[in-house]
Amino acid sequence: MRRFLMAMATPLALIPLAAPAQDLPRDEGRDLVEMYCTACHSTRLIHRSLGYTAADWTALVSTMVYLDGQPDLAVITEYLARHFPPNDTRAPVQINGPLTLSIESWSGPTRGQRARDPVEAPDGAIWWTGQWADLLTRLDPESGEMREYDLPAGARAHTVTAADDGMIWYTGNGNATMGRLDPASGEITEYPMPDPAATDPHSAIVGADGRVYFTVQRGNMVGRLDPATSAVDLVTMPVPRSRPYGIRQAQDGTIWVAANGSNRLYRIDPESLAVTDHEIPHAESHIRRLDIAPDGTIWYVNSGRGRIGQFDPASGALREWPSPSGPASHPYALVWFDNAVWYNESGMRPDMLVRFDPETESFQSWPIPSGSIHAGILRHMRVTRDGSALLIHQSATNTVMRLRP
Repeated sequence: MRRFLMAMATPLALIPLAAPAQDLPRDEGRDLVEMYCTACHSTRLIHRSLGYTAADWTALVSTMVYLDGQPDLAVITEYLARHFPPNDTRAPVQINGPLTLSIESWSGPTRGQRARDPVEAPDGAIWWTGQWADLLTRLDPESGEMREYDLPAGARAHTVTAADDGMIWYTGNGNATMGRLDPASGEITEYPMPDPAATDPHSAIVGADGRVYFTVQRGNMVGRLDPATSAVDLVTMPVPRSRPYGIRQAQDGTIWVAANGSNRLYRIDPESLAVTDHEIPHAESHIRRLDIAPDGTIWYVNSGRGRIGQFDPASGALREWPSPSGPASHPYALVWFDNAVWYNESGMRPDMLVRFDPETESFQSWPIPSGSIHAGILRHMRVTRDGSALLIHQSATNTVMRLRP
């Protein structure tokens, strides 16, 4: 309850709304829905939902706010079920295949945190960020024991990643900082952005050289933080409003960045921060995330066109394949794993996990488990350090998962 009250007291300008508001039907319960739901997200997310029965709306709302046993809960869920019943307008196309998955899942204790971006630390612990609750959580997957670490108020950590020395790094998406947590002491060190335009550090990786590289989406920048000196360097992308998003490092040390607001891939020299711009065909192409295969080719999601693509930096060759659920599927997260490309179709309900085999150019897909409330979505995925498993999440249900094929 404490964390929900904190969220209610947070100015709406600081809350990362996913989309503009959209009017709700006038009826008994509307005022309660607007009071509770818009404290953390836009009403547009309700309109875009798959729709549910009253029982399933109750299950979904209960993952977000603590209203157990209160009369408001029944009024809210009956209103939602009346005006937003089940529908299939965003039903995916599922591609069956020979592969089966083993899935383990865990849910964080704090409701409404929007758990996301799980990553494995050197000691085998799994970490994730509860972005809307200013939390980092450490999970021991063997015992199931969890520990939550409070972050500075308003940090809104978007991504968490683990360094080889055991330090945990996060992006302060809400307070223009990079942050480092020492799990042993609980001490947090913040690194403010040196440019006032760099308001929203977004995604981050720890490079092979120990430096931390990160994107600044609205600021249209990429940054580099040197833990040894605390120096933060920023470089602005050559295309305005290209919204740097996903980030990876290639075997040769170069940094590759996806452009969520433009049809671009960026290559960045880790020493000079010089930027090379690679244009992707079609102006409607937008690239949220990418990864790098062992052969050095760049695989990416073309979220704007419902496709995945492969770019070869050596030859300049580029190919794309349409995702099974079509142009509106909005591929989002992506990783190279198990000799294949894995990504999700975030525009569908349920959110689909898709595997693409480059050798056979074939797809297989599965609905990401979320019970009967397909509210997703998966926004980032990483491979465990031994390469045997995939870490994913469902943000609306505060659930993280470990998958093995």
